[in-house]
Amino acid sequence: MGKTVLMQGNEACVEGAIAAGMRFFAGYPITPSTEVAEQSALRLPQKGGRFIQMEDEIGSIACAIGASATGVKAMTATSGPGFSLKQENIGYACLAEIPLVIVDVQRSGPSTGLPTSPSQGDVMMARWGTHGDHPVIALAPSSVKEAYTLAVRCFNLSEKYRTPVLFMMDEIIGHLREGVELPEPGELEVIDREEPEEYTAKTPAYHVEEGQLVPKMTNFGHGERYNITGLIHDEDGFPTNNNAKAKALVTRLMRKIDDNYDDIVQVEEIGTEDADVVIFCYGGTARAAQTAMEEARAKGIKCGIFRAITLWPFPDRELEQLSGKVKKIVVAEHNYGQLLREVERVNKGRAELAFVGKVDGTVITPQEILEKVEEG
Repeated sequence: MGKTVLMQGNEACVEGAIAAGMRFFAGYPITPSTEVAEQSALRLPQKGGRFIQMEDEIGSIACAIGASATGVKAMTATSGPGFSLKQENIGYACLAEIPLVIVDVQRSGPSTGLPTSPSQGDVMMARWGTHGDHPVIALAPSSVKEAYTLAVRCFNLSEKYRTPVLFMMDEIIGHLREGVELPEPGELEVIDREEPEEYTAKTPAYHVEEGQLVPKMTNFGHGERYNITGLIHDEDGFPTNNNAKAKALVTRLMRKIDDNYDDIVQVEEIGTEDADVVIFCYGGTARAAQTAMEEARAKGIKCGIFRAITLWPFPDRELEQLSGKVKKIVVAEHNYGQLLREVERVNKGRAELAFVGKVDGTVITPQEILEKVEEG
């Protein structure tokens, strides 16, 4: 391992992105994600990269999409209201299959809400914020170190599957400072998009080989010209109203994520082997859940933790397997119950459900989780 440093979550996100090969950032300041832009402005010129502050959040993601189309690994970052503004272009990147990482450091809402307070209120917007059926990958870190390592994973998944990836941080982790032992250069796998071996007009830009779901990406300026559009398109990238081609395209976009569930979905289970009660959590809330679990164990309650690292696709398979073995699941999240509905869907009544939520701008405490664990 590398050296140990004191680092903020937002700063670690940038360092991880740079380690993954990020060399372009376009953004607009907004609390509590502003440090992501500030650190990018500082670090990218040192790595031969470029930082640009755009006039707003819409321009920021559009600029990052354009940079990615040329072959540069690109990222943008925002918080609640800005995440809303980025949704149309997230859909564009999904359909045009442009690799891109969008960081959302969540804060209390709705609207401008409580800009400096913790929240996890954007997780459903991450899944359904843009219109139409579209693929979604979203990850959530629970420590400053994971803000680094999962930033690398976000870029790897984005490049591998040619899709935008959402990094759903929250104010707790974004503004947390803790000692981090950073990986040595080259210790973490870094994946780059696959380009065609040779450029020829005979191969359509969105051509997919038999048995494959992700087309190789011809980067602008690398010898081949093609069209990029937000309309349903054919293999050449040009708009089409052909119903069969429309169905084939949208189905392939969904399948390239759904069929690779095992590669994409990641969870952490702690103490679930003998657990009667499990705390479902993600992001910064996992830190309170850890203490609550330890205190429950000290009282003789067999308690474990199920932490969703990948929020979307939702970890149906892992949670379904666990829900059939435990008596109770306590869902803890900083919202009014967004992933609670997903847990209900997967659980199908097998285990008793309890909920701990916060929407007042304060953090969920271990004691509040423990009380739900002990109920009943």
